[in-house]
Amino acid sequence: MTITTPDLLATIVAGTRTAVAFRESACPIVALQRQTERLPRGDAFVDALRSSAPPRVIAECKRRSPSKGILRGRYDPAAHARSYEEGGAAAISVLTEPTFFDGSLDHLRAVRAAVSIPILRKDFIVTDYQVHESAAHGADAILLIAGAFHSLDELRRLLDLSRSLGLAALVEVHDEEELARAAAAGAEIIGVNSRSLRTLAVDHEVLDRLGRCRSPGATAAAFVAESGIRSGDDIRRLTALGYDAFLVGERLITRPDPGDALRELRELRTS
Repeated sequence: MTITTPDLLATIVAGTRTAVAFRESACPIVALQRQTERLPRGDAFVDALRSSAPPRVIAECKRRSPSKGILRGRYDPAAHARSYEEGGAAAISVLTEPTFFDGSLDHLRAVRAAVSIPILRKDFIVTDYQVHESAAHGADAILLIAGAFHSLDELRRLLDLSRSLGLAALVEVHDEEELARAAAAGAEIIGVNSRSLRTLAVDHEVLDRLGRCRSPGATAAAFVAESGIRSGDDIRRLTALGYDAFLVGERLITRPDPGDALRELRELRTS
C-alpha cells in the first residue's frame, strides 16, 4: 500500500482562501483603502537587504510553527520587534497566519507602531485582497510562495499589484524549478527556504545548492536565505555563496531576550 504525505502547503492555501473570502465580504477592498494610514515603503525594505550593515537579518516574530508547536508562551510581538530593532535587525518579519502559526493582522499593526525599520508580512498570500490588506495594516513587503501559485501569470500578477501599492515582495522558492519561475516573473527579492512547506522536512543542502545556481538570469535585487540558520558559520558560508540577507526566526524567538540573541548571532558572524 502506498502512503502519501499530506501536502501541508495546499491545505493551508485552501483554508486561507476560505478565510479571505469571509474577510472580504465583511470589509471590501475599497474600505481597506480608506483605512490605510501610511504608504508602504517597499523601497526601504529592498534597500535594507542590499545596503544596511551586514550581516543583514530579517528577524521574525512568530509564536508557533507547525513543526515545533508553541515557540514562545509569553508572546508580545511589539516588544520582540523593538528588541530586534535594538539588536541590529535590518527588517522584521511578522507571521499573520492564524491557524498554524497563531498569527494575526493585529500583530502586524502592533509591530508597525513599535518600530521604524521595514516590516515583512509573512503569510500565505495568494489573493489581491491580501495584498491590499497588507498595505492597509502597515506592511512594507509581503511574502509570495512560488509553490502556492498554479501558474507564472498568477505570480506575476500579484508581483505587479504589490509594486503598484508600493509593497516589495519576497518570492520564496524551494528548488531549481521554482527559482527559475521566480526569476521569470521578475522577482526583485528571492528567498530560498530549506524547509519544505509541503512536508515540513528540512534539507540544509537546498541553501547551498540554490546559492550555487544563482546566475545573471536570477536578477533579484536581494537573495535571502531562510530556515536552518543557527550560527555565525552558517552566515559566513551563505554570504560566500552570494546571499545578501538571512531570515531567522526560531533561533531568536525561543531565547529569553530575542534582541540579545540577534546581537549575539550578528557578532558571531564577524568573529
